[in-house]
Amino acid sequence: MAANQMKHRMQSLGLLDRSFKAATDDELTAAIEALGDEHLEAIEQFVEGDIEPESLRAGVKAGRIDGGMEAIAAVITDACLADCIERLGDHADNPSSDQLREVLPHIVDDHNVGITRIMLASTVAGEAPAAAIIRDLLKHDELVALPAVEEVNTAPTIVSTARRSDDEQAELREKRKAAKAAKKEAERARKAQAAAAKRR
Repeated sequence: MAANQMKHRMQSLGLLDRSFKAATDDELTAAIEALGDEHLEAIEQFVEGDIEPESLRAGVKAGRIDGGMEAIAAVITDACLADCIERLGDHADNPSSDQLREVLPHIVDDHNVGITRIMLASTVAGEAPAAAIIRDLLKHDELVALPAVEEVNTAPTIVSTARRSDDEQAELREKRKAAKAAKKEAERARKAQAAAAKRR
């Protein structure tokens, strides 16, 4: 039984890994940009440097064994999962295939297909009651099925598991805050410029 459970677990994590690989950089960027400060700080624990698609993928790769991949998935799909739960309503705990198929187009429209796939794979890895149905959707559904992949080497990658110090994290947060403020200021200036141009 234990061996069977382990096999099942590895398959679920493989599905989650594939969903990250299938997501495009644009899809991951859109999800990252939508994250609030708390979510960004949570991801900082697993990602080296700035949070962007490349560093996120590296964090996922490094976290296949120690739970980091699942943690990143949970954070980056938090809003997507909340939206899915809300749309499913009373059926959220154990939805049928039809109920999921009914809400998924709306979820994809709001959160993109890459993040929707990661969210679904994350619930399979979390052993949700509807895991078998969701796994089937990820394999066969026209909208969210993962692309077929060639056999890949599943041997664990040897990576550094060192986490950043508190000082480094604080510095990174300050940099991010400054970048966010600069971005907001640039956006404000652009809007003011556009408004001024209209008045001419």
